[in-house]
Amino acid sequence: MRETPDSDATARVYRGRVTLAASQAIGVFDSGVGGLTVLDECLAALPAEDFTYFGDTAWFPYGDREPAQVRERALAIGRWLVGRGVKLIVVACNTATAVALAELQRQLETPVIGVIHPEVRAAVHATRNRRVGLLATEATARSGTYARMIRAQDAGVSLTTVACPGLAPVIQEGAAIDDAVVAMVADYTAPLTEAGVDTVILGCTHFPMVARLLRRALPGVTLIDGRSEIAREVVETLGRKGLRRPPGPEGLRRFACSGDPEAFRRLAARFLQMPLDGVELVDPAAGGPSGGPRRPADGS
Repeated sequence: MRETPDSDATARVYRGRVTLAASQAIGVFDSGVGGLTVLDECLAALPAEDFTYFGDTAWFPYGDREPAQVRERALAIGRWLVGRGVKLIVVACNTATAVALAELQRQLETPVIGVIHPEVRAAVHATRNRRVGLLATEATARSGTYARMIRAQDAGVSLTTVACPGLAPVIQEGAAIDDAVVAMVADYTAPLTEAGVDTVILGCTHFPMVARLLRRALPGVTLIDGRSEIAREVVETLGRKGLRRPPGPEGLRRFACSGDPEAFRRLAARFLQMPLDGVELVDPAAGGPSGGPRRPADGS
């Protein structure tokens, strides 16, 4: 078992109630496999950290659900992660960030960050003509969160929002890209081309998985998927709170989901290009089975 820093030496009290330590894991969750795009960047930026990832595949997609349902489910997952002893929670889901982040931050006794603010900041900095597009789930589009945050950053930037209800499910299934998917993407991106946007936010963590297809549909347009910005925010948050683990051996990775563990394992292993020795089946509303982070199958 690899050694971790002495928790007493790195402990920090959060909100005067919870003691957090650099030796604890970082929690990441999404409605499915899309959040793996965020996890992948975090693994590269913070290789010595332990991570616990939860994919809520039994409830996928969040984009079709009512905001109150998403908030309730996100809180259950957040509490499950807190129960696993994480020091930071990353909401690697745009829909959950849009409708539940504030509630998570109010109710959980662990720091929580979402994916939208880093994406908005990057888009406002990147646009040259101040016309930004957004591809998102229906729930994220309805929430108006991106529009509010963009106005707060730069009131002169216009936003064209397109809901893409069919895209995340296709990506989640892991099916091959066929003519029907290409036509779907063309339909979703057409309003953005008509609006003359020069920057488009991929407002769902599944969408970077088809970034090549989106680039072809939006030639000359800057695509913002926010992964590197989110990873940077995780690094900065840990540093600011004195919770970043010092450089050392590769951290441990634990995976859990609420749906079919084997289907999740296959998709996650293919995308992350790393072996997964197992995925826990967890019902976060019931607390779920516990256990520490697992080592990769090759023992590294």
